[in-house]
Amino acid sequence: MTRPTERLRNLVAIPVTPFRAEDRDGSASIDWDTHASLIRRLVEHGVEVVTPNGNTSEFYALSPAETRHAVESALAAAGGAEVMAGVGLDLASAVAAARHAREAGAGSVMVHQPPHPYRSAEGWIAYHREIAQAVPELDVVLYIRDPRLRGADIAALADACPNVTGVKYAVADPVGFGRVARDAGLDRFAWLAGPAELSAPGFWAMGACGFTSGLVNVAPRLSLALLASLRAGDHPRAMTLWELARPFEDLRAADESADNVAVVKEALAQLGLAERTVRPPSRVLPSALRERIGEILDRWRKEGLL
Repeated sequence: MTRPTERLRNLVAIPVTPFRAEDRDGSASIDWDTHASLIRRLVEHGVEVVTPNGNTSEFYALSPAETRHAVESALAAAGGAEVMAGVGLDLASAVAAARHAREAGAGSVMVHQPPHPYRSAEGWIAYHREIAQAVPELDVVLYIRDPRLRGADIAALADACPNVTGVKYAVADPVGFGRVARDAGLDRFAWLAGPAELSAPGFWAMGACGFTSGLVNVAPRLSLALLASLRAGDHPRAMTLWELARPFEDLRAADESADNVAVVKEALAQLGLAERTVRPPSRVLPSALRERIGEILDRWRKEGLL
């Protein structure tokens, strides 16, 4: 049994994939210069782990060539930060993406939950086992959104694949998380709060040692201050930061997270850091929501978080 690498017990930033304003044919090409500058901004603020091709990266709207380039762009921009490449879709594609990440120089991969509508526990283990065994040199982080998965399933996978060292648990249920983490092995994995800042204090109390974030693209000082307060056991400060993050994260979570990425990109656009362009099935936000985001950014400025 191996212990998770310390670098994974951290804030894991999920960077956006910035698109240029739509071309005349309705397409939206990737602005790779801005992609690199946004990742450099994260690292300069102190972010130590970045995950290109996460959900905030619009993973499911990218082509295979674009996901490969995103990993390469992140590696070139991240300096000494850990690059944890997101991989997924069908098994052959996930294995190919994981091998590309290894060859490009990434230190770890995060495996998206399989999108197949029919998933058995045995099939889930088999899917992840093939990916992990294809890249034994890399740490493998599981992305779990299915409340049916048990701690025993995670433990069985890690028994077969000792490079499975982290879990992004994205079911918004701290009690369920606590049970799964303890049944799998609380000290055996780096447990990350997958629902981001708003879940972090509750998950931390149940054993999480880090969290993933899309908000960090906009206000890295806020996200990193929350991490520092949790590590220090300063619950009052953590909850003050939680309250500051809540209006933004509530907008991202509304309507089953329909505007999750669009909210982040709108904030970046208002800060002059990237275009607000997204790809379908996401949408550019209506004016009322844009105004609300402007109000949130003003509040963060007053708090010294921008």
